[in-house]
Amino acid sequence: MKKIGFITLGCKVNIYESNAIKEEFQKRGYETVEAEDLCDAYIINTCSVTNMADAKSRKMIRKCIKMNPNAIICVMGCYAQTNEEAKTLDGIDVLIGNGNKMIVIDKVIERLEGKTTDKYIEIKDILKEKEYEKLGVTTYDHTRAFVKIEDGCNFFCTYCIIPYARGPVRCKSVNEVIKELQDITNQGYKEVVLSGIHTGLYKDELSGETYNLSKLVKKIINEVPRLKRLRLSSIEPNEIDSEYIEMLKESDVLANHFHLPMQAGSNNVLKAMGRHYDRDYYKKKIELIREARPDIAISTDIIVGFPGETEEDFQDTINLARECGLTKLHVFPYSVRGGTKAAKMPNQVSPDVKKDRASRLIKVSEELEYEYALKFKGKVLDMIVEQKYKNYLIGHTSNFLEVLIPYDESLLKKQVNVIIDNVTKTEIYGKIVDVIE
Repeated sequence: MKKIGFITLGCKVNIYESNAIKEEFQKRGYETVEAEDLCDAYIINTCSVTNMADAKSRKMIRKCIKMNPNAIICVMGCYAQTNEEAKTLDGIDVLIGNGNKMIVIDKVIERLEGKTTDKYIEIKDILKEKEYEKLGVTTYDHTRAFVKIEDGCNFFCTYCIIPYARGPVRCKSVNEVIKELQDITNQGYKEVVLSGIHTGLYKDELSGETYNLSKLVKKIINEVPRLKRLRLSSIEPNEIDSEYIEMLKESDVLANHFHLPMQAGSNNVLKAMGRHYDRDYYKKKIELIREARPDIAISTDIIVGFPGETEEDFQDTINLARECGLTKLHVFPYSVRGGTKAAKMPNQVSPDVKKDRASRLIKVSEELEYEYALKFKGKVLDMIVEQKYKNYLIGHTSNFLEVLIPYDESLLKKQVNVIIDNVTKTEIYGKIVDVIE
């Protein structure tokens, strides 16, 4: 049996797409593995969100060529889509951008079977792409399953290359989403994460009826009865509507957690970034969410050292994070990305200042995480048990606390109630109260 090695870089959408391609290879009789082994072909699903991501993509290509110089080398995804240099790199046999990734399977198999030795390149004009590429996944390595419902972005923030890599918003049909979720939950998966490049812009018109994200989620809750927990991978603050907030009040299927990108807490920086809200809007949206769910966890992304960011701007970001009671900050020093407006902006911030601000903000995040976790000491939370960790089992609660419980193999993949009995600055411990199922 010939072996196909996979390397997947970047976001959860890439992971989902790689899994869809793995499943199709398996159906055709091929073994799929992580590319740390001698393989007959290597598929590198690349990322291009930063210049460093491009560099890592190139490094992984060289690594696969070195592992087996005789293997078929296939490069696909965002780096292939946005970098002309990818077309001239030595050693690549198949180069595919975004919008038609499933063609990778036929093109790799043609080479494995000796039907052709010609280099194949397909890079679509992704900005003109209108069709959602149909991809589906039925099995996952973990207890949490991901369902991609959307691709592309229409926003063109000044620091971001992704609209040029992924194209405009295209969406999976409502019926396909429902069927995929039903298939997944029938296999026993209890938690599903809806994912996409810009999930909040989901839209589908079914028999003249328009579904946005809130309407889709309501349909999922009504028509996928085995689903115990539904998360969104990420959503912009201006895309949470009143209908979704009402569902937070009514349905315990919706996870007690949002990932709500802030990017900056300074109006000057938000405007320069091309974001579609200001700090007051962000704060008020969180207040509305917390009226529905007072103890909800809200994590965020923040870029520090954006061109022109002053110390005062940075302090605005720290203040807003604290005022909003955010529970985890994913901190990214601004990285110049060729092809974006921000790369040409004046007043680029020095690497030392970016490093210092990132370090300070990470400390703020650690304080906020600890303060939030302490609120639940002595309280009972529902948790889905995911895997063994050292001498414990580990899982996530609805509000995305990662909790360690005493090891009992029979509890794996079960939904349980745990009482939080110890919270340190690095770990949270609990004890089983009962098994929900």
